[in-house]
Amino acid sequence: MELIKHFFDLVLHLDKTLIDVVHQYGTLTYLILFLIIFTETGVVVFPFLPGDSLLFVAGTLAAQQANPSSPETLLNFWYLLPLLFIAAFLGDNLNYFIGDYLGPRVFREDFRFLKRKYLEQTQAFYAKHGGKTIIMARFVPIVRTFAPFVAGVGTMKYSYFISYSIAGALLWVISLTTLGYLFGNIPVVKNNFTLVIYLIILVSVLPPAIQFLKAKLSRNPAGA
Repeated sequence: MELIKHFFDLVLHLDKTLIDVVHQYGTLTYLILFLIIFTETGVVVFPFLPGDSLLFVAGTLAAQQANPSSPETLLNFWYLLPLLFIAAFLGDNLNYFIGDYLGPRVFREDFRFLKRKYLEQTQAFYAKHGGKTIIMARFVPIVRTFAPFVAGVGTMKYSYFISYSIAGALLWVISLTTLGYLFGNIPVVKNNFTLVIYLIILVSVLPPAIQFLKAKLSRNPAGA
C-alpha cells in the first residue's frame, strides 16, 4: 500500500521529481526519459508508467531552459522531440513483435480467459478499425500499451501497422510536449500543477470510459 501511495505521489508531483532528476543526473536525464517512454509503450506489463504527464512536464522544463531569465540548465525542447518520438516508436514495435510472437502460442489452446475466439475477434476488429485505433490509443493510458500488442496478436500486417505507429507516436509526443512547453510555465498552471496532472489523466481516460459505459448500456437496455 505504501508503494502505491509513493507511486501516485511521484506521478502527481512529477514536475518536482523531474527537476530533481535533472539536477542529479544532468544529460543522463534524456536516457531516463527515453527508457520510461520506451518501457511504457514497449513492455505490456508496464502500462501504469506516467507517459502523458511525463511528456507535459518535460516540455515545461524545456521552456524554462529556453527562457533567457532562467538561471537553470534543464532540458532542450529540440532534443526531446526526436528522442521521445524514437522511444515511443521503438516501444510500439517491440510490443507488436511480442504480440506477434506470443499470440499463436498463447491462443493455440482454449484457456479460461484466452480463447481462440478472442483472437478471431481481435483480427476482425483490427481489420475494420486497426489504423485509427493505433493512433487514438496513443492518447489513452494503459490502452496505448496494449494496442500494439493486440495488433501483433491479431496478425495485423506490419507494413500497415508501422505507418499508423509513426503517425500516432509523432502526434502524441509533439502535442503533449509542446503543450507543456507553451503553457507549463504560465503562473496559473505552474501554481496548480498537481491539478493540471489530474486533468491530463481525466481527459485521457474519459473518452474510453464513456465508450465502455455506452457499450454496456446498449447490451443491457433498461427493463430488459
